Order: sequence, then C-alpha cells, then structure tokens
Amino acid sequence: MSLFKARDWWSTVLGEKEEFDQGCLCVADVDNSGQDKIIVGSHMGYLRIFNPHPVKPGDEVQAEDLLLEVQLREPILQVEVGKFVSGTEGLHLAVLHCRRLCVYAASETMGNVEHGNQYQIKLMYEHHLQRTACNMTYGPFGGVKGRDLICIQSMDGMLMLFEQESYAFGRFLPGFLLPGPLTYSSRTDSFITVSSSRQVESYKYQVLAFATDADGRQETVQQKLSSGKKLVVDWVLNIGEQALDICIVSFNQAVSSVFVLGERSLFCLKDNGQIRFMKKLDYSPSCFIPYCSVKEGTINTLVGNHSKMLYVYQDITLKWATQLPHVPVSVKVANLQGLKGVIITLSDDGHLQCSYLGTDPSLFQAPRIDSKEINYEEFGAEMKKLQKIIREATKTQDILPQSEKHKDLIVTAEVSPDLDVESQAIDSEVKAEVVPSVTVKVTIQSRVTAQKPYLAVCVQAPLALTCDWFSFNDLEPGSSETVVLSVFLKGNFPPAELEGNCVFSFNTPTELNPEGVPKVVQCKFKLPLRLVCFPAQPSKSANHKLTIDTNKPPISFLTIFPDFADPSEDDQANVLGFQFLTGSKITLLASKTSQRYRIQSDQLEDLWLITKELTLRLEEHFKKQNCKDFVCTFSGSIPLQEYFELIDRHFELRLNAEKFQELLSERAVQFRAIERRLLTRFKDKTPAPLQHLDTLLEGTFREVIALADAAEENQANMFQAFTKLKSATHLVIMLISLWQKLNTDQVAIMEATFLPLEEDTKELGWEETVDSAVSFLLRTCLSKSFKEQALSHSSQISMPKDTSRLKKNISLFCDRLAKGGRLSLSTETATQQATAVPGGCATIPESDLEERAIVPGSTSVFSNHKPTAKQKSNTGGVLNGINGCSDIFRVAVTVLLVCFMHVGSTSF
Repeated sequence: MSLFKARDWWSTVLGEKEEFDQGCLCVADVDNSGQDKIIVGSHMGYLRIFNPHPVKPGDEVQAEDLLLEVQLREPILQVEVGKFVSGTEGLHLAVLHCRRLCVYAASETMGNVEHGNQYQIKLMYEHHLQRTACNMTYGPFGGVKGRDLICIQSMDGMLMLFEQESYAFGRFLPGFLLPGPLTYSSRTDSFITVSSSRQVESYKYQVLAFATDADGRQETVQQKLSSGKKLVVDWVLNIGEQALDICIVSFNQAVSSVFVLGERSLFCLKDNGQIRFMKKLDYSPSCFIPYCSVKEGTINTLVGNHSKMLYVYQDITLKWATQLPHVPVSVKVANLQGLKGVIITLSDDGHLQCSYLGTDPSLFQAPRIDSKEINYEEFGAEMKKLQKIIREATKTQDILPQSEKHKDLIVTAEVSPDLDVESQAIDSEVKAEVVPSVTVKVTIQSRVTAQKPYLAVCVQAPLALTCDWFSFNDLEPGSSETVVLSVFLKGNFPPAELEGNCVFSFNTPTELNPEGVPKVVQCKFKLPLRLVCFPAQPSKSANHKLTIDTNKPPISFLTIFPDFADPSEDDQANVLGFQFLTGSKITLLASKTSQRYRIQSDQLEDLWLITKELTLRLEEHFKKQNCKDFVCTFSGSIPLQEYFELIDRHFELRLNAEKFQELLSERAVQFRAIERRLLTRFKDKTPAPLQHLDTLLEGTFREVIALADAAEENQANMFQAFTKLKSATHLVIMLISLWQKLNTDQVAIMEATFLPLEEDTKELGWEETVDSAVSFLLRTCLSKSFKEQALSHSSQISMPKDTSRLKKNISLFCDRLAKGGRLSLSTETATQQATAVPGGCATIPESDLEERAIVPGSTSVFSNHKPTAKQKSNTGGVLNGINGCSDIFRVAVTVLLVCFMHVGSTSF
C-alpha cells in the first residue's frame, strides 16, 4: 500500500461491462444552477449526470447523487457543455455519436412529494453527419461573442463546422492518414491537432473559412480553380511521437500555452508553436489536465499513467505522486459542494472516483517481543548443522549440481559400427557419387515419472540429421523409449568435429510443485571417420607435414586402422591414404626406424581429423594392452604462418559481409525513394511523364537482387571458412598441448580461449573474442611482470580493423609458453609465474624474439629445448651483475643474452 494514496471522497461504479474513453467525462454547470455536475457518457449509449455528496468511509453512494440516467440510441463518443443554442447564453449539453451530433438542455423539475426534484433533458436540435465522427471541440470561432460553435473531426480527416443549429462548411486536412486529438485556441483563433506524421499542426479559422470547399473529394478541375484558396497550415512542430491529448490553458499568473501529452513526453508550447519546456516521462501516460497556476509563470498539471498512479507537476518539477485504485482514462478538476480542487477520474471499465490528495497514516505497531531465555546449546547444534550443509554445497565450484549416484533418467546413444547399406542422405551438396550415412540409436530409460519429455539431437554443420527433434508422451517409472536417426555430410567441406550431442528435457513432479521441476540429461556420441572420408592412394608430395613423436614402437596401420587398411596389401602397414568426400587427400606414414608418425596434406585444416583419430586410436590400442606410460609429443614448429592465412581469409569475408550490408542498405534506400516518386506521379490527377523512373526502378531492383545473392554466397563462404578455421584451431591447440605437455585443465583453458564461439554473429566475431581472451591470459597467468598484470583492459569488444594485433598476441602467447609459462586461472599461480619467469622481476620490454614474432610475413618457429646448465649459470651471473646498472644497459644486455641462448641451442 502506498503512503501517498488518493483519499476517497466519493466513488461509484457505472453499469456493467460498459466501456469509457477519454471524451466520456465532462464537468460543468450543465443545468445552470451555479454548481458543477459530473456528466458521463458510455460507449453503450448511457448518459449519466451526477451531483456527488461526501459519504463516510464504508457507506454506499446515495441514490439522489445520480440526477439523471438515460440510454440513447447510439454509442457516446464525447460530451461537452457550452453555449450551443442561439438566442440564449445558457449552457447546454452536446453529445457526439458516430453519425449524429445532439444538443440537449438539462432542466430540474421541482418535486411535490418526498422523492425530491426530477431532472430531465430535452433535445434542442441535432445534426446528421455524412461522415463517421472521431472527436469534437468547441469555442467562439472567428471571435463571436456570447455563443460557441462546434467543430467535429471525422475519421477520414474532414473538419465539419457547425454554427449552432446550422451547418457552416467542411474542410479536409492536408496529408491526413489517421485522426488525432483536436482542440481550439480562442487566443489565436486556430485549431490545433496532431497528425499521423507525429507533428503538431495549427490551422487558422479564417484560413479554413476561405479555403477550398471539401463537401466532396471528387472535384473537377474547373471547381478546383474557382472554389477558393488552398488550405495552408499556420505552424508545424515535429514532436517525434504520437499524441494522446491536447489542452489549451490560459491562467492569470501564466502565459497562454498549448499542452501536448505524448506517449513518452509532456510538451508545453507557445501560441506560435515554439517549445516552452518538455518533460520526458519514464512511464506510459494515460491522461492529463493542466488545472491551475499556483506560482507566477508556472502551470500545475495532473498526469495519470497505466500503473494506477497520478502525478502532480509544476512545469517539469514533480511535486506529488498519489496512488489510484484504477487506471484513469480521463481526469478533471472540479469544485463540488464547496470543496475546491476535487480530482475526478474515470477508468475504462466505469470506475468513477472523486478524491483529494493526502497521506494514509500507518496504523501498524510493532508487537512486543516476549523475553525468554536463549538456549545456546540448541543454537550451536543448529549452527553446526547449517555449516555442514554449506560445506557440502561448496565442495564443487561447478554451476551445475553433481550427478546423483542413482540417476533418475539415463540417455544412451549407440552409433552403428557400419555405414548404412542404403544411404539416408537428403539434399546433400557433396559432389561425390555416394554420400554415406550412419545410424544412431538413442535410448531413454526412466526410473521416475517424466512429464513433457522431448529429445533434441544436434551435430555441427556441415553434418546433418534426418530428424533432430522428438517428442514423447509422459514416461512412467521403468519405461523406456528408443529413436533411430541417421547422420550424413550435407555441406561440401569437411566438418571440424565428428561428435554429436543428445539433450533430453523433462519435468519431474514433486509434492510442492505438481507441474514438475525441469531437468536436462545430456549424452554425447562419436561419429566414425568413414562418414566423411574413404581409403585412397597415398600421396608422395604435400604442402603441409606434421610429425608426431611417441615413446613406443610404431604400430601397423592394419591394426589401428582396420576399417581403412586392406590386409591383403602389406605396403599399407606403414603408409595409408585418406580422401575426404570433398576431394582433398591426406597421407599417413609410420617410420620404420624411429617412433614417429607423419601426417601430410595440401591443406592445413585437413590434417586435424586424421591427426586426432591417430592419437585416439593409439591411446586406445596401448590402453587395451595395459600400457600406462604411452605418451605422444610434438617437437616440430607450430605452423602459425599457415594458421594466420586462414584467419586473414575468414576476416576478409567478414569485411565483405559488412560491405554487402552497406551496399544493400544504400540500394534499398534508393529503391524506396524511386517508389515514392513513382507513387506521387501515379497519384497526381494531371499525368506527367515518368522521366525513365520505371527503368531506374527496374535497374535498382536487379541490383538489390544481385547484391542479396552475393551477400548470401559470401555468407556461405564465410561459414565454410569459419569451419576450416575451427579445424586449424583444434590442430594448433593439439600441437601446443603435445609440445608443452599440457594437462587436461590447461587444454580446456586453451579451447575456451581459441574456440569461444560455435558460429560468427553480427554482434560478435571470432577475431575480437579470441583477441580479448588471449590478451587476458597474457596479462594474468602469462604476464612477465607485475606491471603487465596492473594494465587495464577495455571491456568493450568490437570488430577490429585488421588482424595484426590478434596475430601478434597469438605469437606472443606461444613464445610465453615456450619460456616456461603455464596456463592457470588462479591469481596466486599467475603471481608466482610472474616472479619465476626469467626477466619477470624487471619491467623491461619484450625480447627480440617477441619483436620478430610479430613481423607480418615471418614464419614463427618455437622449440621446446631448454637452456643448458652452463647457459643457466651464465644467465644468473649476467643478471646479478647488472642489478645496479641503468635501465638502458639492462635492456641491451638482456636482449643480447636471449639471442645468445637461442643461437646456442639447436632448432628442430
């Protein structure tokens, strides 16, 4: 409950299931008795007049407060009170219907019995409208004295003016689309409205009177030339939003102003359309009324909103806020029964309330606390119990809870060891004669009741599924479901991973939540290599070669690749060829004299799947033989230059995508501009030559289609380049992990750093994401000094202009690892490494090797050789000898020392 609540003075509910709008409420002395009355009209056609009296809290409204209730034949759009009858200056009631305007006289008849006086209305005159009405306004148009004229705005933009009992003229508003609020300013003798172009427009009454007659829209040319002047707007102000209402105010202490309530703003304008002030609203307003001027030069305004709040503003300063029991659609201020400033609000469902501002005092009193002895032993036992629960909950730092020993539901995926006899590939882009497919059997076993279960299976493109979504009926305890699907290669390029994922979602009902608690179970499966490649003749020459060292004698390929090697051919024991369905070839060789394997191909990214498959099958082979000391290492150079070429290719396609987007936007703007000009020519009643606009429109349309096709093709090429980049990234991560003998956690950090995205988006791309992640590692766990750790890093990630910074950071990343840096997300570890790495204590620039690593076009070669004991002793002696030297001398000696260490070592 709000403390600043509107104090109820009188309230009632009008009818049942009736609807009300902004124009349905009016407050005036309708019966000319000297007291304000409340007039309410509804869309159901009911007209009511109230003379409210204050009631005590809890009492019902007295019957005599309702002076009159009558049902008219049509819905009531608006009610107004003014001097609408000729020959008298008394106030009369004007009621606007959809197709009629009726003027009534309200009168009181003295009663002769105890039931009191009687009220009735008498129809003085009515006008039948030829057009559907929207709203109306009134005033002394043209400066007439002692009477009010009425102006009605129709739904099609016509202003119909009535001089009391007679129809005067009608004018169409120029550029009309939808009707807006309408009011009349007697000070400037002009009508003010807000058009659908979100502009406040003012039209002089004299201009309307002498403008072209608008009784009909279809006129001949002769009539147009002889019927009058063109309707010209007096002034225009663009407010940039639709308007809800307009009010003209003129108080003694304030200048005449035009108030406009927008969807998100409150505007106060001068008579000439200039802005006096403007107030941005942080809520959605529903109605308003400027009601007085308390301080000289200022105006007080009431603004209601859809959150059942009523705000009091003095110009743009909020003075009071009060809570209402309903959402007001119309608000008025009146003097009732001698009480000044009564706020009258009406809701769309008929809640009519008269209230005043005030506060609601709090009647709550804090209960008295019973003093009792504290049982410290009981509290201590409870504290120990809670601490035990907290310790068990904080044992793991994972976001997801630990898996239960007895799982409620088990999902298993079984991949068929053989390819499908009849391929299930659909709409494949691969140009091979036969595109193979493999069957995956997914089984769900439930031990509990599973509500709303569904299964989603996903693989990474260019792989595809015959069906990726399954829904089931509710599973009972002990039940199981099985689905079968097929996986095949759809795109004409190799995938980055041969893995899939099954996600099973369901709800488990509980006592507190019968609808069920949502749970998810995942299951991964590995796809066979035969799905994307087949045996082929080995190739002797290749552009890219990798050598994997092991600590065990080489194994025959007939043993570890039985699905690719032919046992009848002995030469395949040490040499084996693979060919992807897309056409590229890979050759695998095993050394006969050393413990090495070589993988070679013409494309760097094609080496990844074969290299990964080789290491996995070697580990499985020695694991079956209970050999626990098998290790794979890599002692060659990291192919960073070839990797950087793939990065540049992907980044170039991203730049092309932005260029296509800009060109498409330009051509679309040009296309719409030509369309508007053609539409203007076609609408013109006097035909004019097209001046080749149709030819220009057709040419622009063809350009838009061509650019859209090119952008779509570039998008496909970019996705293909991103897949190749992911394959090369997986390969580089594997080579670095084998080179530096990284553990599982460190490999996970590298994968999170270099593979943060599944695909590029417009908002975030691979280059800027990886650059930010690598920069973070260089500033933390791989930093060389405390000064680097203290450097600030921008939190905003945006697309870079080029890839030079990214390539520099990747080269620096590999160099830091080569110097003994280790990947860790712990702050303590990073601090220890900054002290342990050579050169970490001194705030010196990067070494000469790091400077050479960032030169574009250079091939970065990193070796895993460690300095000899003699080199270490020389290093320590030199560093100890230069502690007292200047910074320049220290830098020079350190650079020479690093060069001496690398020249003295043997590079692979």
